[in-house]
Amino acid sequence: MEEATVVVVGAGPAGLMLAGELRLAGVEVVVLERLPEPTGESRGLGFTARTMEVFDQRGLLPRFGPIDTSTVGHFGGLPVDFGVLAGAHQAAKTVPQSHTEAVLEAWATELGADLRRGHEVLSVADGGDAVRLTVREPGGTERTLRTRYLVGCDGGRSMVRKAAGFDFPGTAATMEMFLADVTGLDLEPRMIGETLPGGMVMVGPLPGGVTRLILCERGVPPQRRTGPPSYQEVVDGWKRVTGQDISHGEPVWVSSFGDATRQVTEYRRGRVLLAGDAAHIHLPAGGQGMNTSIQDSVNLGWKLGAVARGRAPESLLATYHDERHPVGRRLLMNTRAQGLLFLSGAEVQPLRDVLGELIEFPEVSRHLAAMVSGLEIRYPMGGGRHPLLGFRMPDLELVTADGGTTSSTALLRAGRGVLLDLADNPVLRGRTAGWRDRVDVVTAAPHGLDDHSPLARTAAVLVRPDGHVAWAAPGSTQDLPMSLERWFGAAR
Repeated sequence: MEEATVVVVGAGPAGLMLAGELRLAGVEVVVLERLPEPTGESRGLGFTARTMEVFDQRGLLPRFGPIDTSTVGHFGGLPVDFGVLAGAHQAAKTVPQSHTEAVLEAWATELGADLRRGHEVLSVADGGDAVRLTVREPGGTERTLRTRYLVGCDGGRSMVRKAAGFDFPGTAATMEMFLADVTGLDLEPRMIGETLPGGMVMVGPLPGGVTRLILCERGVPPQRRTGPPSYQEVVDGWKRVTGQDISHGEPVWVSSFGDATRQVTEYRRGRVLLAGDAAHIHLPAGGQGMNTSIQDSVNLGWKLGAVARGRAPESLLATYHDERHPVGRRLLMNTRAQGLLFLSGAEVQPLRDVLGELIEFPEVSRHLAAMVSGLEIRYPMGGGRHPLLGFRMPDLELVTADGGTTSSTALLRAGRGVLLDLADNPVLRGRTAGWRDRVDVVTAAPHGLDDHSPLARTAAVLVRPDGHVAWAAPGSTQDLPMSLERWFGAAR
């Protein structure tokens, strides 16, 4: 029987990101993917501002090549200026999911992740001390794999979720949307979509002469499908809703999805955990699904890595559910709201009009933009008054003690905790001695810090590997050793 420290099921963005994070933590990881090769389908397009930051933290952005960014966004089809989010990355708009998966696969395997394609998981049994998997290999041979921890990143129809007995409550789909990438079309862009009497349509140009189409025809119930819809279904529906004939286009691929909304009641059961679409499904409004999935993995990876290596207690894994389940719940809330705004008929127009007026207020725009971008997330950190406590650490240019320059983002490349000593305090640095194998201590001075910055008059900041601020002085009610022990285990 083969043994593995962590097995990840699914080589989509969530699974590959998690594999890379686990390797940064020094943990052996096997990734099992049912498909023999990548689909090559574009699917999720682009990154939110927070995902851009996450990739920047790991030094991944250059691997994507030139990225088109934009501050133009929407909430339920109502335009929102995402440029109001000061100090944040702009969102990327046209990076196909196939490219994202290729970049993450290269990164994870370079770090040593063992990716096995054409391996289908047939059964899962958590025995308390380990999880046993029955796996069918490409040649048809069935083998048993034993692992300390299993993470299901295998999508909305997750086999791991079902086999491990997770509850997945929510609402079934009430409508069906078509998504198609098509060549040979010359259509006017509808980048944030357009609501028409018969439904909603969206048109977006992609590289290589490809046009992304999204269609939702109002009043048409969802179908039970065993395969993708035909392009002719898209042609017929597009004609009914827009009056345009797109039959001359050549489909690259066609898919359908509904507005089913579900979330597991717990992100961990024993030694089995879930991340990404395996834990939550929703209407893909605002391109949040893949991005939230990636951020699930960034939250989980360093924690599971620390526990698997014996550097932190098992209780650290409980914070994964505690932090990410509310994020998923809020994701489902905002995508349902966007669906009502975007896909309902004329009866919702008064609500659209009122919300459109409210968006003119900068505070409302910032609130909605931060919600969709993932920048509003604040994790519970034990109390305190510092304005950044629990939020992600903003990018801060730093001058180090030796006169060199770095940034708070660059310091996270290794996937370790970072204590920023901004006041050159040797006593503070001395209190971290028992955690130097897990936390980097950097003495530096902020460069060009604005007096209105939340870091103004801050003496020190403890940043977790996922980029969130766990402790700050002054402002935290816990002292530094207590916070270090909470997030990084006992001193050594």
